[in-house]
Amino acid sequence: MALITFLVEDNKTIRDNLVPALEDLVNGQVVGFAETETDALAWLAVHPHDWQLLIVDLFLKEGSGLGVLSGCKARGPGQRVVVLSNYVTADIRARCEALGADAVFDKSRDLDAFIEYCNTDRPSGFASLA
Repeated sequence: MALITFLVEDNKTIRDNLVPALEDLVNGQVVGFAETETDALAWLAVHPHDWQLLIVDLFLKEGSGLGVLSGCKARGPGQRVVVLSNYVTADIRARCEALGADAVFDKSRDLDAFIEYCNTDRPSGFASLA
């Protein structure tokens, strides 16, 4: 059963590499993506229960991943939000966690840990959504 994933990432190259990696390494099914905070929040508002994993970059074409985090605090217990960014400092990590991120990973250093997290910390509602 696939891990239903929505991706908030404005870099096409990263999306083009991340989607197949998620499919191959964590049995993820990416159901869509957004390049802006506005588009991400709009998709989440229309599809509040249609995802299990939300992957958020911090720097977007418009707005920021921090705004996306703020906008999805009311998610269900089987839904996880992960920040995957090139800009992860101790302060940014603390801000993301304060806004409700379940985990924060650096794209350049933490990809193995990110994949491991996706494989081991499956949302509790995982089986019911697939």
